[in-house]
Amino acid sequence: MAIDILMPALSPTMETGTLAKWNVAVGDAVRSGDVIAEIETDKATMEVEAVDDGILASIMVAEGSEGIAVGTPIGRLAENGESPDDVAAAPASTAPVAPEPVAVPVEESTQPTPAPAPAALSSAPANRIFASPLARRIAADRGVDLASLSGSGPHSRILRRDVEAAAETAPAAVRSAVDQVVVPGASTLEPNSQMRRIIASRLQESKQTAPHFYLTVDCEIDALLAARRLMNDQAPEGVKISVNDLVIRAAAMALIKVPKANASWEGENTRLFTHADIAMAVAVNGGLVTPVIWAAEKKGLAEIASVSRDLATRARNGKLAPDEFTGGSFTISNLGMYGVREFAAVINPPQGAILAVGAGEQRPVVKDGQLAVATVMTVTLSADHRVVDGAVGAEWLQAFKGYFEAPVTMLL
Repeated sequence: MAIDILMPALSPTMETGTLAKWNVAVGDAVRSGDVIAEIETDKATMEVEAVDDGILASIMVAEGSEGIAVGTPIGRLAENGESPDDVAAAPASTAPVAPEPVAVPVEESTQPTPAPAPAALSSAPANRIFASPLARRIAADRGVDLASLSGSGPHSRILRRDVEAAAETAPAAVRSAVDQVVVPGASTLEPNSQMRRIIASRLQESKQTAPHFYLTVDCEIDALLAARRLMNDQAPEGVKISVNDLVIRAAAMALIKVPKANASWEGENTRLFTHADIAMAVAVNGGLVTPVIWAAEKKGLAEIASVSRDLATRARNGKLAPDEFTGGSFTISNLGMYGVREFAAVINPPQGAILAVGAGEQRPVVKDGQLAVATVMTVTLSADHRVVDGAVGAEWLQAFKGYFEAPVTMLL
């Protein structure tokens, strides 16, 4: 019997997704475990593997389609012995959910056209142009005539890659003329990805519902930098400890020392976490993800360095598993590498706090009544006052500062 391929739930928060790419075409043989598509979720673009063997009989949702609800049929497999044509023509076992429309204030001629079902293509008007909504928007932005293109998608449907290729190969004289046109107030409209929309929704909710308060301290880190140099000189080959690894270790130790700060608000209850599960904010194309270092207080600096580097690399490549970026009890956001001196971060719900880390820089300080120069790093704790009181936040920040300024105490 026909096997419907459904839009999978690739993370606990995923409700809809964007079908970014099909890796197989109608008529291709598919085996269980084959990567058949790429889905853009609220966190990253992830690969989807087939769970059954068969022949791809039809593609029910085209590349570039947005807002596809979890559980919606996106394609159909014919099992061995079945006719792919008969399977493609059979009614779906689950009614597809129409993608949520995206409002785009552009001319009527560039509005996205709903993708037709494959079975209806043969009866469409001869002059109709079949293109994905994303391809239409990109064509409008780049001045590409869709009528001049031959699509590479199913049933010659024009896809994003077709439009981008056409824009790149446009005659140089045409591109030059376009570049020289100066339009007052010119702009382009870029559709928000699923990841960007979820980030906006969650952080807006965080600021609206969690009463943020902020505590800031300056940490003198000359001793820490000297200890880091010594540790890296003595470390095994391939191990390199960063300042951020030391931030993670100090934060984890402080959370165990001040357990009331290692908590989240859950309405009728407050959840107190047993371990310091540290999420670290990693910038990726189109947004950010927060992979988690589980039980960071039980890991040495060499292990933290290895784990954090691996998670950050796979986060940027969209290769994280859902359980690697879901959860955590506390988040660290470090913008010091961009030269940012100080900032306040938005709490990552439902966590109770987040630490914003600025750049280490030489500043004038007073020691024993004398003016001196020290390397200083400013850190700011954003806390949810429903679960972390001011005194608890201050106690945690004091503990963090103590570990960070005297790194040898992290090893005790």
